[in-house]
Amino acid sequence: MVLRYSSVSHLALVITDASIKNNIATSISHIHSANQPLIKTVHYTLFVTSMEAELFTIRCGINQACAIDNVSKIIIVTDSIHAARKIFDSSSHPYQIHSAAILSELRTFFSSKESNSIEFWECPSKLKWRFHHDADKDSKAFSVTPSYPSKISWDFYKKTDCDESIKLWKMTFQASDGKGKHFLDLLDDELNVIEPSYTKGGPWLQLFGHSNSLCTCAARAITNHAPIGEYRL
Repeated sequence: MVLRYSSVSHLALVITDASIKNNIATSISHIHSANQPLIKTVHYTLFVTSMEAELFTIRCGINQACAIDNVSKIIIVTDSIHAARKIFDSSSHPYQIHSAAILSELRTFFSSKESNSIEFWECPSKLKWRFHHDADKDSKAFSVTPSYPSKISWDFYKKTDCDESIKLWKMTFQASDGKGKHFLDLLDDELNVIEPSYTKGGPWLQLFGHSNSLCTCAARAITNHAPIGEYRL
């Protein structure tokens, strides 16, 4: 697919990924375009969430692609389509600085030629598609020494605060008389305990939707009522 599209002179294929290790986010983009060498960009940031890192690398990839001569179509390939959706989210959210920068870049891109377009393709990392897998490996290959002091993003601070609250709740719960009453450990297919998470936006509730019996137990534990009638719908 990449070979076919990258041979089209007016198209830029932007493959993005990001990873976080020791609170250091590495954002990577690989850009394939006809008659152009592979363009790689890498950026590091301290104390940001994965959502911010993913959105930032999409921003950098679009910026690089728009700078290539004669490009009229951009395809963004990402494993974080939830981050890409934030670009067009008009509600208030902590990623608006990136959304505004991307929209400003795209406004110039669309205004320069009426037929210019952009597409977003989702490619989960677990598929290990060759070209996205290369970007994924690059995002994890670098070892960076953090520099201090460094600013902390609002979303990262919120994540840290919530993580501390969950940790405190676990410690309190272990010594609580309420243990075993109206509480349920939710387990995934590999029998690991499901916990609230910020990964991919934190949709942890969907993890027990694969099992009707587990979903029923979870609903009863949360609401103290069996999911019957309209509630089941």
